[in-house]
Amino acid sequence: MKKIGIVMGSKSDLPVVQKAIDVLNELEIPFEAHIYSAHRTPEEAAAFARAARQNGFACVIAFAGMAAHLAGAIAANTTLPVIGVPCKGPVFDGMDALLSTVQMPSGIPVATVAVNGGANAALLAAEILSVGDPELACRLRKKREAAAAAILEQDAQLMTELSHS
Repeated sequence: MKKIGIVMGSKSDLPVVQKAIDVLNELEIPFEAHIYSAHRTPEEAAAFARAARQNGFACVIAFAGMAAHLAGAIAANTTLPVIGVPCKGPVFDGMDALLSTVQMPSGIPVATVAVNGGANAALLAAEILSVGDPELACRLRKKREAAAAAILEQDAQLMTELSHS
């Protein structure tokens, strides 16, 4: 199975990245994580992106806050799918990162998930991989079924609680 590349702009993004790591581990998807900044280590970020395909990656998830140019910088240097995760920052509550990530020029696409949407980024990466991996597709389906069952259980508990009030 190909692996997922995870790149975060700084270690402060790790709490959001951890949500993606948890999902990838649950789905038994290999990954590799790095800290590269679009602004402070642009050469390293570009080198990682240019070598990603030959290094066995299927796609890259890029996490960044504030100016959030990391996903675009990665996408500019690879033809692999890039998923951008805008992270909340101290000033604009993530809106700045969201706009920086989602407003890519024509020809350099970045799939963008919600602000702090690490789990959904990992699920989207898993769905991309599952196109050629029936076992992974089955694990994804079972994960969705379990989530649906949990919601229905919550509904049943609510109905019981409301009927006793």
